[in-house]
Amino acid sequence: MKACAMTDTGRVRSANQDYVFSSIEPVGVLPNLFLVADGMGGHQAGDYASRFIAENLVAHFKMTKDTGTVAVLKDGIEKVNQLLYQESKKKPELNGMGTTLVAAVVEDSTMYVANVGDSRLYLIRNQLKQITRDHSYVEELVSLGQLERGSKDYREKKNIITRAVGTEDKLEIDFFEVSLEPGDYILLCSDGLSNMLEDAEIEEIICSELELPEKAEKLITVANDNGGKDNIAVVLMEPQLGREGSL
Repeated sequence: MKACAMTDTGRVRSANQDYVFSSIEPVGVLPNLFLVADGMGGHQAGDYASRFIAENLVAHFKMTKDTGTVAVLKDGIEKVNQLLYQESKKKPELNGMGTTLVAAVVEDSTMYVANVGDSRLYLIRNQLKQITRDHSYVEELVSLGQLERGSKDYREKKNIITRAVGTEDKLEIDFFEVSLEPGDYILLCSDGLSNMLEDAEIEEIICSELELPEKAEKLITVANDNGGKDNIAVVLMEPQLGREGSL
């Protein structure tokens, strides 16, 4: 397996509230681990939230004796959510903080994904496919048939998220299970990337002949060239499955 992770402040923001983690080696009971977190709640609080969730999740996974990838992810995210929520109550400057989270683990030829918020995971198998579903105000209206995806109202209100880690004591997490094939690429990213590039642009870069780190760098470069209105987080991986579908 190959993987690389990068973040960039972008062209507009003064601080980087995005945080990434990438390990192709085991993290406790998990065979590997990939995370993107996009913090919110002011500069200090957003920075704190995204780093807190990633670092404490990794620490939890290294200590847990639980088994079953989804169960391990669920238990870890729920426990760290409670820790972050408690932290927000201790210091006034951290009140109201939270973070998105998208996490992935590849086990044999199956990928397990956990998602809260509007950071995304894409599967690239010749073409780009969004696996996660945004927890956002506009996507809820789209699902109800009250708003058209890509419309002016959609674009203007796209940054309003309806679910985040650390904002409440209880947390609802979406889980996805994806069967992988040889030649697949996986992209985890914050909305600082997905809002700045069209799907076709992302697809073209990832399907190019560039090396994996060069692809990640180009994604960030194009996001900045297109405006760089937010922090940008990219975790790009290539599972490199064998013909039998195993790593």
